[in-house]
Amino acid sequence: MSKNVLAVHDISCIGRCSLTVALPILSYFGVETRLLPTALLSTHTGGFTNFSYLDLTSEMEKIMSAWQPLDLQFDAIYSGFMATGEQIGVLKKMIQTYKTEENKIVIDPVMADNGQLYQVFDDAFVERMAELVPFADVLTPNVTEACLLTKTPYQDDQHDSEFIATLLSKLLDQGAKAVVLTGIKTQKGKIGVAVSSDSEYRQKQNKVDFQTYLAEEFPGTFHGTGDIFGSVLTAQLLKSDNLFESAKVAVDFVWETIKATPIDADRRFGVDFEQVLDSKQF
Repeated sequence: MSKNVLAVHDISCIGRCSLTVALPILSYFGVETRLLPTALLSTHTGGFTNFSYLDLTSEMEKIMSAWQPLDLQFDAIYSGFMATGEQIGVLKKMIQTYKTEENKIVIDPVMADNGQLYQVFDDAFVERMAELVPFADVLTPNVTEACLLTKTPYQDDQHDSEFIATLLSKLLDQGAKAVVLTGIKTQKGKIGVAVSSDSEYRQKQNKVDFQTYLAEEFPGTFHGTGDIFGSVLTAQLLKSDNLFESAKVAVDFVWETIKATPIDADRRFGVDFEQVLDSKQF
């Protein structure tokens, strides 16, 4: 019997991101994907202007109410873009309803990148997003999001071990069970992840220990790659409890999608992840 994931993300009609990448990728890895959409956008918010934006908070509550008689169980709940602070309260309630000892809660605190909040969010939203950290079995912020959640000054250049350890330890102190910090740059021309867990952190008397995995860095911004990473990571975690190995697969997958994308492509429309799925190399 296949595992299932409840994917709690927005639907961006144009631009490969959120549910338009999560659904095909999770399905590719043999995971039944159930959806709880948070917003409907004409495009994603990166690089596009005058986009339409429909908040689905009230619909989320109706959907959850309709699910109550169905006795649903989820092997994982994987959340991403939340439209409003109010939705974070809805998500917390849903996690409390469906959390078990066996399933996994993967939270991607989507709200910022490259040192800046996305244009639809403000500082109050950051405070609400921080409320989700204690609910995360696995938290997957990028460096910008981790800095915002922990009130740590952002660093745009190369990241040393002290900076990474500070972010990881603060997030673990805030209640995350494990953290996969994305977008770290510890070597010139490389980018990747740092992985740490609460159990290791506590065993070492609050001295954070982490593993890193890096890949070649391509210049520029590639929209939707965070959602691709999170989708692959979640799928892998349903096959194995090894978080670091799952993160490595996700990094390699993202690298292949960027490599498959023509150099002159309009990056607002995302990376050619379909080519990687078609290659059947994962």
